[in-house]
Amino acid sequence: MNSRAILLSLALLLPLFVPGGGDGPEAWPKVVRLGVIPTEGGADSKLRFEPLRDHLEKTLGIKVEVFSAGDYAGVITAMAHQHIEFAFFGPKSYVEASERANAEVLAMELDEQGNPGYTPLIIARKGAGIQNLDAAKGKTFAFTDPNSTSGCLVPTVLFSRDLKIEPQTYFGQVSFSGSHGASILAVKNGSIDVAATNDMDLGRMIEKGAVGQDDIVIIHRGTPLPGAAMACRKDLPASLKAAYLGALLTVQQHPEIMAKTKNGGYTVAKDADYDIARYLKQLQRQLERAQ
Repeated sequence: MNSRAILLSLALLLPLFVPGGGDGPEAWPKVVRLGVIPTEGGADSKLRFEPLRDHLEKTLGIKVEVFSAGDYAGVITAMAHQHIEFAFFGPKSYVEASERANAEVLAMELDEQGNPGYTPLIIARKGAGIQNLDAAKGKTFAFTDPNSTSGCLVPTVLFSRDLKIEPQTYFGQVSFSGSHGASILAVKNGSIDVAATNDMDLGRMIEKGAVGQDDIVIIHRGTPLPGAAMACRKDLPASLKAAYLGALLTVQQHPEIMAKTKNGGYTVAKDADYDIARYLKQLQRQLERAQ
């Protein structure tokens, strides 16, 4: 029995144990769409997911399309309006989607070493004389996207709670770059002095040659976060969710896919794994009210 037959057999059995089950592949849509937040920029992010798309299409036996948007909110909105069935979200954007777009997490991304998480970073250009956040005062700073965890939520809490600074007055100028890739390139090119990002996206930019190890210095390293969420709409057939999860769990058998996605595959996840993002969101609101 091939891998697809095994996954479909499991998918058909699962609904027997799920309330409202009995939904086999005949209930699946003919085409499913996978939304991906634009961590590197929309076009590059879509390209990174093409080998995974091919794997999903072959394993599920239905057409799979990859969708991105100009910002993280666009992918959340697409799921809220049922324009996509599945999505790749960061922790904060998943939490937003669970609240606003009927999203349900199925799996968590692993890093290239197989760890279920990633680390927020604040970076500067090597040789610019910025070795720490004290030296970043008065410099230009870039967040990525308002719905980014490492690119906005974590540094916002860091500045307000831990450092007791207001970014708009501490830095000479504050902006949003739109993606981790844009932030990293802006720091390398000197158009931005300091930026918030994370180790996985920095590693991806280095591996594809967009920046070099000697271009960037890390001036702050945060506490590790849970890996990105592979989520679905809750209203999808239970058998499709099970088969999709099964397909993700077999990615580790395909090094060529992981080489393109620059990760270590996926592991089963639950909604509570992302409570840290909910806590940070709540803390951010409390800090803003206290100002």
